[in-house]
Amino acid sequence: MKKNLLFLVMIAGAVIALNAQTADAVVRSSRDRIKAATVSTRSKMTITAKNGTSSERVVDQYSKDGPKGARAMIVFQSPASVAGTRFLTMANPGKDDDRWIYLPSLGKSRRVAASEGSGSFMGTDFSYDDISSTSRSADLDTHTLVREEEYNGVICHVIESIPKDSSYQYSKMNQWITKDNLITVKIELYDKKNTLVKTAEMSGIKDIQGRLTVTVTKMTTHAAGTFTTLTNEITKYDDPVPEKVFTVEFLETGRS
Repeated sequence: MKKNLLFLVMIAGAVIALNAQTADAVVRSSRDRIKAATVSTRSKMTITAKNGTSSERVVDQYSKDGPKGARAMIVFQSPASVAGTRFLTMANPGKDDDRWIYLPSLGKSRRVAASEGSGSFMGTDFSYDDISSTSRSADLDTHTLVREEEYNGVICHVIESIPKDSSYQYSKMNQWITKDNLITVKIELYDKKNTLVKTAEMSGIKDIQGRLTVTVTKMTTHAAGTFTTLTNEITKYDDPVPEKVFTVEFLETGRS
């Protein structure tokens, strides 16, 4: 009896270990799916209030891999109230990203502390952590394959990701990643009370320069009844982007 019990425990442990390896591999493959030296986009950002009214912004984003990971610069082009605002993110493998923001009204840049990660990014439904999530290292979370299910007509891996650092704003993230091409199409975000607080939905998948690309990202804040939709109108891969774009000097001057 004891031998049988020990055998069952060993089998269960092996299944859990295999599950973790599979989930980790799926998450890494999804995040590393698109191979490009640089990515340049122009997007329309639509912020929708609970009463249905909305406002629009136009933003440019440039990203590029570096020796320590991805770097990204976001530049607000319009309307006039936010034009010239710039946000720089530099990834640190296994650690929090380095982040700075420049606000024209202040005339200088400031570092965004890790403790500010849950704060709203420019009045949108995205937090600073959400904006940086595409470069978030898979090593920062423990991944578990929960199940497989259909989402919008496509079979997906459903993976639970729990941050290893308890100070992170979310207690867990559930990700829907398509089995056939490893595109992340939905993410549920839970707070410290394990309550679903936000849902990100990715759609508008197009073949751009031979890469299947998400062109629409909608972030919904459930308690507030608000959502922000980011629609990529232009996406370019491998366009030259000067190194100077990813510096505090460019952040403050807008000149490369």
